[in-house]
Order: sequence, then structure tokens, then C-alpha cells
Amino acid sequence: MSKIAASELIINPDGSIYHLNLLPEDIATTIITVGDPDRVASVSKYFDSIELKKAKREFVTHTGMLNGKRISVLSTGIGTDNIDIVFNELDALVNVDFNSREVKKDFTQLDIIRIGTSGSIQTAIPVDAFLISELAIGFDSLLHFYECDHVLDEEMAEAFVKQTNWSPKKSFPYVVKANQELIDQFSSEQTVLGFTATNCGFYGPQSRKIRLNVQDEQLNEKLAAFNHNNKKITNLEMETAGIYGLANLLGHRSLSMNAIIANRPLGEFSKTPKETVDTLIQYTLGKLA
Repeated sequence: MSKIAASELIINPDGSIYHLNLLPEDIATTIITVGDPDRVASVSKYFDSIELKKAKREFVTHTGMLNGKRISVLSTGIGTDNIDIVFNELDALVNVDFNSREVKKDFTQLDIIRIGTSGSIQTAIPVDAFLISELAIGFDSLLHFYECDHVLDEEMAEAFVKQTNWSPKKSFPYVVKANQELIDQFSSEQTVLGFTATNCGFYGPQSRKIRLNVQDEQLNEKLAAFNHNNKKITNLEMETAGIYGLANLLGHRSLSMNAIIANRPLGEFSKTPKETVDTLIQYTLGKLA
């Protein structure tokens, strides 16, 4: 087993991993991710106790106990580029020996649950709904930098490209599935299952226009109209496909819980977005512990 070079796995002088500033003992095997660093405390305030608080850049981590279960909550910032950092470093914290710089013989699996906000592109999915991403399609190119074909639904991606007349100048989409056991655990009458589109930006990539014209004026309509094997794209956000892709490649279980705070075709935005997110946090914690 070869050692991982110092240039590939960067460890800080205090023994913590480079970006997250965490030691292996700092994290639980159940991890909640949120985009906004300020949302970390909105989750950990429900813990029975908090043993650790650390922060570096946009990465804020709290670890504590809830109903006898150890949980970490970590902010990722926005976008799949940050997801690449977070997931590789979380995996290294549990599956690499930092002293020998070798992959451990015994694999540790993480459960990683995203709690985030999202916008619906289907009129039937109202604001303030809770949506579980059963599938995710990524419009960034992150996963194509890895050997990933074995975790992708290539048929679905090819159908999407054909139906939407996807520009060849854009990254080829990739489709990944959530962990079915976690879908079953978190589903209820309070949730809906969805097919989430992960965009590489908030404005043009999600068809928002302020002063710049977009390449495809009908993109959101095409996304909403897409249908393959009775699967329709339901909502837009910026992390889920990267989360599912890397979790599948690394052998971890992941799930994305979305608070729907906007309905794009109806032009509606939630009147109580903070309350909706807080209720989703409480719902998710209730299913975890």
C-alpha cells in the first residue's frame, strides 16, 4: 500500500486536514451538511450537547449529541467545487491514517444528509414543501474528472441531452441516485420525492436574467418538460449531484433534503423561508435521532 504524498493529502501543522481544519476524532459518522455557515448553529441548537466548534473559511463544523446519537453539522459553502473539497476531506478523515499516510484496511462508511434550499420548476410542487432528491442531474463537470461511469445513469443523461437539445459547448450532464435506505428512512407524508437539477451557477445557469442574455431562453421550460421513464425534473439547486456522485464513488450513503422556497413557473417565493428551513431541520433531526 503506497503512501499518499504530502502534496496530495495536505495536513496542517496541528494534524488537521487542510481546508476543513478538522482532526479525525472531530467528526461523527453521521454528518449533516448545509450551504450557509450561519445555518450550522441553526442545526446544532437542537443538539443536547455540543462538544466541538471549529471554523476555517466557509467551512464551519459543530459536533454534538442528540438523543444519544453523535452528529456533526458542517457548512460546505455553495457549489459542487466546494463539495469536491468537503467530501474528499471527510472521507480522508475516517479512511486514511494521517500518520502513515496510507488508506486504512477497515473502511468506515459515513451517512451524509444535506439540508438545503431549492426552487421548484413544477407548478404542482408548492413553496414550503419538503422534497427528497431521489435522483440528481449535474450540469457541472465535477464527476467527469473521476472514474465514475459505474455510478451513473447514462441512459437518463443521454435522454436528457436529446430531449432538451443540450448545447455541446456545455458539460455533458451526469445522473446519480440517492441511497435507497436513506430515502426510505426520511420519506413520509410530509415529503415528496423529486429529481433535482444541480446547476453550476445561480443566475444564467438557472435562467435568471438581470443584464445578461442567456444561451437558451427556454431552458427552464425544457427542464420542466423533460420526462424519461416517468421521471421528471422537479427542482433546481447547486450541490446535490456532486454530493450523490462523490458519496457513491467513495462508498458513503447520502441524501439531499430540500426546503422548496421558490416556485419558478408561478413566480412565487416563500413568505416564511427561515421558518420553512427550521421546520425541515427539525424534521431531519427527528428522522436521524
